[in-house]
Amino acid sequence: MNPSYTVHRPVANEYLVRERDRRRLRELVHVVLVLAPVALALTAFTWTHLQVLDAGYRIAELEGRRHELDRRESRLRLEAAYLASPSLIERRARAELGMRPPALDQLVFPAADPEGGNR
Repeated sequence: MNPSYTVHRPVANEYLVRERDRRRLRELVHVVLVLAPVALALTAFTWTHLQVLDAGYRIAELEGRRHELDRRESRLRLEAAYLASPSLIERRARAELGMRPPALDQLVFPAADPEGGNR
């Protein structure tokens, strides 16, 4: 490419400063003043909606936990009733502790109080 047909001119407007458009600034302020409440309302709505969802998830989690604890309590009550049965206690006392019914000479009867009451 031959630059002989172009004319090189020095830039003469390098010190020019563009004037601010006051009308454009006013329009921008109006748009911001109109859109700010809308954006604030949408943000508030979104935040409250997320809080409601979070509370719902926490409620569901706590209900599940309560249900699990109810089942565990039922199992423990059943186990406690089983372990408190006299036949099981007697069987374990004989097998694990070597206990047996007392002999007649081991029995101690409280003496009756001459006044008629027990001590």
